[in-house]
Amino acid sequence: MAHPDIQKFADMLYEAERTREPIEALTDMAPSLTADDAYAIQLANVDRYVKEGRVISGKKIGLTSEGIQKQLGVNEPDYGHLYAHWDCSDGVVRSDELIVPNIECEVAFILKEDLTGGAVTADDVRKATEYVCASFEIVDSRIKNWKIKLQDTIADDGSSCRYVLGKKKVNIYDVDLPKVHLDFYKNGEKIMEGEGSAVMGDPANTVAWLSNKLWSYGVTLKKGEVILSGAFTAAPPARKGEHWKADMGELGTVECEFI
Repeated sequence: MAHPDIQKFADMLYEAERTREPIEALTDMAPSLTADDAYAIQLANVDRYVKEGRVISGKKIGLTSEGIQKQLGVNEPDYGHLYAHWDCSDGVVRSDELIVPNIECEVAFILKEDLTGGAVTADDVRKATEYVCASFEIVDSRIKNWKIKLQDTIADDGSSCRYVLGKKKVNIYDVDLPKVHLDFYKNGEKIMEGEGSAVMGDPANTVAWLSNKLWSYGVTLKKGEVILSGAFTAAPPARKGEHWKADMGELGTVECEFI
């Protein structure tokens, strides 16, 4: 049986995004909230946003690393929706539109075919991919101080808020995604590095997981969508005045400035 406060919690998250005033964790207000309840909250706001004129441009996958899953006490990733007006591929991210953003380096998949059926494999993902590229996902939390459990981030659209795509478009069969090496720079100084294998062994695995997970909620990955496949490293805070760059070798680079 669905939680009775799904619409109430959706309204609270909607207002938190609109006003940039974060709320208390939903799991503090409703300890019995389940992951299915949280996805219902997320989808209630997706329906609202689409009716308001937002255009869904893709999906994101989160909680792909073993460390983050252990931290939140879960054994699978989560997902959120992306919207066209969140695309900051011009390299400019407006800090005054966000609350407490963090930045992640990911492989973005751009699809040339729908992925449906609930039994999608990594090979199916590769066949359906038009190209891959380096990307940033900017995550933000409408929950105060990032004090979140799994249900909180799911309800909060997977903590999604902005994304940046690199300009180099790479055929997925021309790159070994698990071996892609990341050098991650803040204001010209390298602060982290990582490998594609950190993303469930292969970023294509996470896209397959997402397609199958979404199928159970009546949602599909569609031709033309951007799929952000999960972070190579931890997500550092990103603030006004900072310049960020990810060098992902064969996938090229992606850069952005927080203004």
